[in-house]
Amino acid sequence: MASVIDMQHMRYLNLFEKVSRVTTRHCFLYNNTIFFCVPRPMIAKAIGERARNIRQLNEILGKKIKVISIPRGIQDARRFIENIVDPVSFKDLEVKENEMIVSASTQSKAALIGRNKQRLEEMKKIVSSFFGKDFKII
Repeated sequence: MASVIDMQHMRYLNLFEKVSRVTTRHCFLYNNTIFFCVPRPMIAKAIGERARNIRQLNEILGKKIKVISIPRGIQDARRFIENIVDPVSFKDLEVKENEMIVSASTQSKAALIGRNKQRLEEMKKIVSSFFGKDFKII
């Protein structure tokens, strides 16, 4: 199963590079959207003039596409997670030694967790992959 996901991500990354001419090793799925993470100075190029690259990728893949900047460390964690969950918001992000804890209102909490905890599980993988920490919502 893991290799199927890896192959799919490789195809996404190769297509992204072909369309945008921006190379990245970071892509993931969250809430049925494919996210590509690029260095901050490359975001405009990755999106393309009048979002042309995003629209082209959207047409080919049939999924919503977002381009966000790669976090440059734990200090970017809050903005990184806000970019992913937007338009849902949360009150606070607490970073501990081996976990990140998001506190949110009841309504936001439900949106962040998702049906069958799907969004929570996706975010756990993302946080673990980028920051090496566990992720919780309270």
